[in-house]
Amino acid sequence: MAIEKSTIQLLRLPFSFFLMPVYWFALGQVVDKDWGKAALIFFILHGLVYPASNGYNSYMDRDTTPIGGLRAPMQPTRQLFITTVGMDIIALVAGILVSPWFTAGLAVYILASRAYSYRRIRLKKYPIIGYLTVAACQGALIFFLVYRGSHTKWTLDFPVPLPGMIASSLLVGGFYPLTQLYQHEADRKDGVRTLSMLLGYKGSFVFTGLVYGIAFATLAYYYYSTLQIKEFYVLATCMLPVTVYFFIWAAKVWRDPGQASFVNTMRMNLLASICINAGFIAVLAMG
Repeated sequence: MAIEKSTIQLLRLPFSFFLMPVYWFALGQVVDKDWGKAALIFFILHGLVYPASNGYNSYMDRDTTPIGGLRAPMQPTRQLFITTVGMDIIALVAGILVSPWFTAGLAVYILASRAYSYRRIRLKKYPIIGYLTVAACQGALIFFLVYRGSHTKWTLDFPVPLPGMIASSLLVGGFYPLTQLYQHEADRKDGVRTLSMLLGYKGSFVFTGLVYGIAFATLAYYYYSTLQIKEFYVLATCMLPVTVYFFIWAAKVWRDPGQASFVNTMRMNLLASICINAGFIAVLAMG
């Protein structure tokens, strides 16, 4: 059976790039790396779990307006649903090669993702619960799974740095409301009330600034407490363009709410992903 164009498009494989920073952050903090497992975890997350989550969300939402990474999304078919289920199953089976506990963590992520989109549960329609679900799962949970799974030995009593988990959730949660700015009207029609809608355009920027400030302070504490001072300076330098663009864009939206558009959101998303990925990869290379 041929794979339909809509199925390929709605998996949004390139969108996984935007979710990579937490992976590189966690891997960079692993001392005794199992590179084989690290590569497998990368494939499981970015080649299977994240695209399946994107596809399932599109199957439930049936968007007719722009969504993350797609200006003109196609309408999903039953094939998309079947494909996402198959990808999840493959991810869970492959996860056993890392550890049964890793697979258990993946199952938690997948179930939370489905609860976020599934029409009869629909966590995304609740601004606070939906937001916390995304921040916790894409941030702290993924950091935990990558950090533990990439070590040469997996033991339940192996400590995972709590500041790293907190910083990961803050990085994801800080930026998340900005990704929803251009979707206010579409979400309103769909009965969804996001945190971004609750905060408004200006409030979303203020919220992001505050949360990112806390995230940056948490990263500073973590890197300084682990004597990775040079690494922190490299990361901070890489993040500087993101900060500059954030304030420029915020000023534009302050004057004209129409600047909170799909195009500008994707520009911010892409710049942030490039810079933060580069920062964490540089830290990894310094290890």
